[in-house]
Amino acid sequence: QDQLAESGGGLVQPGGSLRLSCAAPGRTFSSYVIGWFRQAPGKEREFVAAHNWGSYSTYYADSVKGRFTISRNYAKNTVTLQMNSLKPEDTAVYYCAAGTVWATSESRHYGYWGQGTQVTVSS
Repeated sequence: QDQLAESGGGLVQPGGSLRLSCAAPGRTFSSYVIGWFRQAPGKEREFVAAHNWGSYSTYYADSVKGRFTISRNYAKNTVTLQMNSLKPEDTAVYYCAAGTVWATSESRHYGYWGQGTQVTVSS
């Protein structure tokens, strides 16, 4: 059963930007690590970025460093993934997830997942 809800996906041209948002209806992110993963057709799910709600720390995959930014909105209880300088290889379904293990890129450490939102980068 999905516990999280993503929004903000869509179609964008190479070099463009998109902002994804992750919410947890009826829950709080307090004490959790919120991560973003993505899965392209025919490929395994891969880690993108994570935010530690308690320490404000962030952690990125090398492939998105300098282009993506993960941040929190405490008042709205959401975590945002700002994606800039998008490339066609960023095309994937993006998932947000919540867990309790910090600085891990392994999806098995995240117990709560959303349904995903499609991001397509194409001209």
